[in-house]
Amino acid sequence: MRILVTGAAGHIGRHVLDELLGAGHTVVATDRVPLDDPRPERVHIGDLQDPALVRDAMEGAEAVVHLGAIPHPDPADPSALFAANCHTAHRVLEEAGRAGVRRVAAASSLSAVGLAWSPVPVSPLYVPLDEDHPTLVRDSYGLSKLVLEEVARTAHRLWGTDIVCLRFPFTGTGERLERQLAAVAADPGAHRHDMWAWLDTRDAAAALRRAVEADLPGCHVITVAAADTSSPLTSAELMDTYHPGVPAFLPLADHTALYDTTACARLLGFRPRHGWRRTAHGDADAAED
Repeated sequence: MRILVTGAAGHIGRHVLDELLGAGHTVVATDRVPLDDPRPERVHIGDLQDPALVRDAMEGAEAVVHLGAIPHPDPADPSALFAANCHTAHRVLEEAGRAGVRRVAAASSLSAVGLAWSPVPVSPLYVPLDEDHPTLVRDSYGLSKLVLEEVARTAHRLWGTDIVCLRFPFTGTGERLERQLAAVAADPGAHRHDMWAWLDTRDAAAALRRAVEADLPGCHVITVAAADTSSPLTSAELMDTYHPGVPAFLPLADHTALYDTTACARLLGFRPRHGWRRTAHGDADAAED
């Protein structure tokens, strides 16, 4: 397929290019900054709030991977962040519908649940958290991701576009992941709101490819996360210490993830492959597809 990738120069975007091109797809790319990669068929530099840029980039696209957004809170101007992310999401999905694009995979975030960037202490209502967990959002970034998911539902109703919104946790690989793991080990309480969830960036890219290739009619919100936590402490210890009294609907064995990813396995046939924990042989664990 010819696939438009927005936000292609970003952390996840660079891995998505590798994943899509490696699978034989043709890629058109957009970003606000220059893309130092000669492989895309076309590159459009500019703001996704510009309708002309989005229409030009969408020309000939059969599918879209939408990553173009401000990827973290902006405490200096949360209203501007919210407006930019929501406007961008609507612009891309609206133009995709007008252009007759049939499939879109969009990067949402577990912040849509309302825990990760909460400005006040908050606990989940239960674990493992699934896609039906009520939203507890209090921050503009998480709210912008919640709106992205509603924009996707609206675009499906209006245009018939099949859309998958993937809720990602922290994503990292290599040194970026090592820094995150060290920070969690040093102060697990500082990560109580992200529920110690993580995902190797290569798995995030693979999940996006699966989502855009899948014959999955409708609009779906799917959680994608590693099968374990980012903490050396067991999941039971983490919950007892930092979220006491929260009911667990499944046994919290060892370092099991506190997010439910069964929908990802069921709908996309995808399970993350990359792990960070060491086996007795010194190798990092990896799950099979």
